[in-house]
Amino acid sequence: MRIWNLRFAILACLGGALSFAGTAHAQSQSVNAPVVSNVGGGFSNVGSAVSNGGFSTGVNTYSTYAAGAGYSAGGCSTGGCSTGGCSTGNCLGGGGGTLDDRIDGRLENLSSRSRIANRFLDCDLGDQWTLFGRGCDEPAWNIGGWFQFGYHSESNGLFNTTPDEFNLHQGWLFVEKVAQAENGRLGWGGRFDGVYGVDGPDTQSFGNPVDPLTGEATGFDADFDRGAQFGFAIPQLYAEVAGENWSAKVGHFYTLIGYEVVTAPDNFFYSHSITFFNSEPFTHTGAIGTFNVSDDVTLYGGWTLGWDSGFDQFDNGSNFLGGFSAPVGEFTNLTYITTIGDFGSRGDDGYSHSFVFDTQLTDRLNWVVQSDLLRVDETGEDNVGLNQYLLYNLTDCIGLGTRIEWWKGDTITGYAPHGGILPESGSHSYYAATFGVNYKPHANLIIRPEYRYDWSPALGYDEGYVGVDVIALY
Repeated sequence: MRIWNLRFAILACLGGALSFAGTAHAQSQSVNAPVVSNVGGGFSNVGSAVSNGGFSTGVNTYSTYAAGAGYSAGGCSTGGCSTGGCSTGNCLGGGGGTLDDRIDGRLENLSSRSRIANRFLDCDLGDQWTLFGRGCDEPAWNIGGWFQFGYHSESNGLFNTTPDEFNLHQGWLFVEKVAQAENGRLGWGGRFDGVYGVDGPDTQSFGNPVDPLTGEATGFDADFDRGAQFGFAIPQLYAEVAGENWSAKVGHFYTLIGYEVVTAPDNFFYSHSITFFNSEPFTHTGAIGTFNVSDDVTLYGGWTLGWDSGFDQFDNGSNFLGGFSAPVGEFTNLTYITTIGDFGSRGDDGYSHSFVFDTQLTDRLNWVVQSDLLRVDETGEDNVGLNQYLLYNLTDCIGLGTRIEWWKGDTITGYAPHGGILPESGSHSYYAATFGVNYKPHANLIIRPEYRYDWSPALGYDEGYVGVDVIALY
């Protein structure tokens, strides 16, 4: 009875009840949009940005740190919360918000009574260390990355597939020069990303043609596996050019679809959502353009060689990738991204979209609602997902978060974790609830413990398990 009560409570949250949670998401920002870099500052994963008057834009372009987007247009400016955010009432909770005030009062009371609590709550992140320094006087080319080590007690088939082991998930290195126009002249740049670890094989160009003799993908990085589920990958390799209010990338780059991302520092949670893994591409090869219509409206448009392809085309893969990001009312931002066409290895006559509604409830409380749809006529694949995130900045060093998700898939997608039995046909529902903490003892260190509960009546499984990872930035 208690389990069913828990399930009904979770479903109530999925229907719209606000649960309590952690920090605003780092990756939600528009390409080359004016941002405030938060390197070494408040609780935002790896130099994230708060743009467009206090809320993040929700487009899947990765954080300032992981993708270098923040420094391209005003990365050291003052256009975020300090001049247009919640400090001036640009949130549902108003300036400061009564919820934040009450929590601050209780934290001060707790801190005064307990030395242990005071040690955790009295936060001093210090300055973030990087290989070549950061800030307004950064070098033309930036080199950085991170190491992510993690443990989880159960495999869910969504990246975290090596349970009861402490593994290197991501040993990441990037080299970048952000394209930025100056004095009416075009700016140029580019980026390389390389990763090694148990996440490497999941980030390769697995959407490339399959060798009929070996049955293995033939993408340019698909043979970088090194056994024991470890491998290398090159998820990004592109050139970029930028004008005053536009930019264009050509090469291999991350997708714009969705809310969660591959790069570990740019997600709140250690684990990934079902929708992220099963209904979205990770990378594309082609060209994508960004046009900033205004300070808070951005358009995206381009063409790619299907989903998750390298520099080889699979079965005439060719699709449109694009969408927009714009405010919806005073406190919410909407990002819509779609792919239409031949998805290559995923099938022809395909359509997918992702809606991300990002709402700033108070200075420190962020509510994100995401809905994805994927339909491929050639294969008959048809699935849909609905995720909600409540993220709360308790202090600069501590964030609390919850993610409630529902995903409806079919036998073509073929997802059956935890020993579940996949029905022979039809669509079926999956559910998951994740509760986590982000703790930053230093600007270069993130610790993310979580508890996750997965269940599916159709497949006959329910499983609760724990996980924790540590991310060291450089």
